[in-house]
Amino acid sequence: MSPISAIRRGAVLLVGLALAAGAAGQSFPTKTVSLMVPYPAGGASDYLARQVQADYQKHLGQPVIVDNLGGVSGALGTQKVLSALPDGHSQVLVTPIEAMLAPFSLSAVKYKPEDLRLASLIATTPIVLLARKDIPASNLDEFLTWAKGKDVSYGSVGPGSLYHILGEKMATRAGLKMTHVPYKGGTQLITDIGGGQIDVAFFALAGPVPGMINGQRVRAIAVTSGKALPTWPAIKPFAQTKRFEDFVLDIWAGVAVPRSTPDEAVARINRAIEETLKNPAIRKNIEDAGSTVAKPMSTLELNDFYASQVTEYRKLFKSINFQPQ
Repeated sequence: MSPISAIRRGAVLLVGLALAAGAAGQSFPTKTVSLMVPYPAGGASDYLARQVQADYQKHLGQPVIVDNLGGVSGALGTQKVLSALPDGHSQVLVTPIEAMLAPFSLSAVKYKPEDLRLASLIATTPIVLLARKDIPASNLDEFLTWAKGKDVSYGSVGPGSLYHILGEKMATRAGLKMTHVPYKGGTQLITDIGGGQIDVAFFALAGPVPGMINGQRVRAIAVTSGKALPTWPAIKPFAQTKRFEDFVLDIWAGVAVPRSTPDEAVARINRAIEETLKNPAIRKNIEDAGSTVAKPMSTLELNDFYASQVTEYRKLFKSINFQPQ
């Protein structure tokens, strides 16, 4: 074979491989998609997944099954997805808790935040500082005045959890004496603060929390959003109080896949979720539960957003000098 013929043959082979790779990416999905919720059924993440499930599978063109696998602060289900074939058919509904805080705080978790790629955002939820109902405070300034000189108990869903970190950061920032009371889950924690067994706790402003605030079973002290929430104008942001100007943090939830998932599959997931979230009924259900539907982002924008979130949460985690357990 002449050198020119060899070159031509090589060029044809390269073109063929490129076309085959493109076709493989464009063909996604070719089978049932698993959307992992790394918690038992019935929680906030499970609610979001099941809200989008029907329309999401319609826009993907394949069935979408919501799988639940709880354990290790959401890391067990997340690891199962990371161990699957990275072709887009195995997805996980993540928040910063599973994607970042679990690997930061638990030595048993072997994956890194960078092992995941965020394909879409679904919703964001502000975090509220709740207090037992008999604490004489209706805002952060009043609470700080009441707490000065006291030993304040605060609950969280476990050491190294986001709510633990926020409690420690608040105590340090305000110079308060606060005792951490860890719980195994949110259900008992919200029950105990409603019953007055602990003083305060951070919680997502969703699920049962809005009803408890409206029913005056707990007091809402402040939210971590950057500005006042239109639906909760009476709850002032931390950022409006001196020394807490940068105390701004929302919980986001989105669909993630293993980092090596093809770009074409990631783009298809992104478009399908974007179309799903245009449904007015889905948007209303998400917002009625206390969350805000996320604004659409391109895959490149999501890459930048996720990288910035990893940096921000790593900095937040290190701010309390927590050692992985």
